[in-house]
Amino acid sequence: MKTTLNGKNIVIGVCGGIAAYKSVTLLRLLKKQDAHVRVIMTLNAGAFVGPLTFEALSGMKVCTSLFAENGEDASIKHIEWAQSADAVIIAPTTANMIAKLAAGIADDALSTFLLAVTAPVMLCPSMNTHMFEHQTVKRNLKTLKQDGYHILAPDAGELACGVTGPGRLPEPEIILDRFLACLTPKDLSGRKILVTSGPTQEAIDPVRFISNPSSGKMGQAIARAAEMRGADVTLISGPTSLTEPLNIKMIKVNTALEMHQAVWHHFEHTDIIIKAAAVSDYRPVNPKHRKIKKVQDETVLELQKNPDILKELGKNKGGRILVGFAAETEDLQKNAAMKLAQKNLDLIVGNLIGPDDSGFNADTNRVQFLYKDGTIETLHKMSKDAVAHLLLDRILQLTISS
Repeated sequence: MKTTLNGKNIVIGVCGGIAAYKSVTLLRLLKKQDAHVRVIMTLNAGAFVGPLTFEALSGMKVCTSLFAENGEDASIKHIEWAQSADAVIIAPTTANMIAKLAAGIADDALSTFLLAVTAPVMLCPSMNTHMFEHQTVKRNLKTLKQDGYHILAPDAGELACGVTGPGRLPEPEIILDRFLACLTPKDLSGRKILVTSGPTQEAIDPVRFISNPSSGKMGQAIARAAEMRGADVTLISGPTSLTEPLNIKMIKVNTALEMHQAVWHHFEHTDIIIKAAAVSDYRPVNPKHRKIKKVQDETVLELQKNPDILKELGKNKGGRILVGFAAETEDLQKNAAMKLAQKNLDLIVGNLIGPDDSGFNADTNRVQFLYKDGTIETLHKMSKDAVAHLLLDRILQLTISS
């Protein structure tokens, strides 16, 4: 069910605002998604970013006028683009363009194009704070939302005009994330999903701890994918350097005991549990309150077992779907199958650690899905986002069959 932009015809509309420069990066991000990208600009937008910049990056002629340009017949270009567009982003969207759309005015290439588009359109308002908070703009945005436009709320902060408040165009990465979200079918709507992610850190002393190389990327990819598909997502994460995902309840923990407590606190209100965290199996018996000095050639660190969160969940899951992960250096299928049975899981994701393109810090994974009935599904190398969506597809199938 993953929304892919591969081969899709995406149109970026650029209005005249200081934030127009961010649309250049947005175009690059869309191209990395293998989308075919075209750009329509208002004449005022050209005062901030020249059409040649967009043409060089997109490899496509930019549309700026309803009329002939350089001997080219542009009279129906905007209509042809409207008919072939799979989705549209207007970034930045000015107060002027918002007013035109709300009133149905078509007096330039971009506004005329927008009235002819039948594909999904996401508007990204960006303007002075006082303009954004004006009753007319609020009323127009409400009208456009009722008309079916997707509205991305602006960020708040210090604007180029010196005013501080809402009105700043979000970063291109956020625009892309929300664009994908508005195009993704909401097949998990109404589901409550709990995801655990990242490593845990077990203190030895105030400056040292036991941990592992988990980056949290896989767990976050699952949480993002579930949110895009309409689920109510809670993410319990150990320490990572990742940016917090949008529209997700994020709970940060450090130790296995803290993760154990957080999981059980949210367990009762969850339909699906996906345990992607790499939880430390052991913790030091007596962590020191002061830094241990290097005075001995050898030392012994006494460890005790941490709670087995996944096994406890398996004993008490009831009708919930429970998914685990198995990171193994050898005998992947054997060890994953054993874990699947011992912990009463519905599905386990086996991940062979070792290759550079799979595992803790990679952006791709080579995994296997193992099911209770003995079925094994081996996947080729995929991005973690793609693995996340495929995993959610399989979980949906389990909910239907159960």
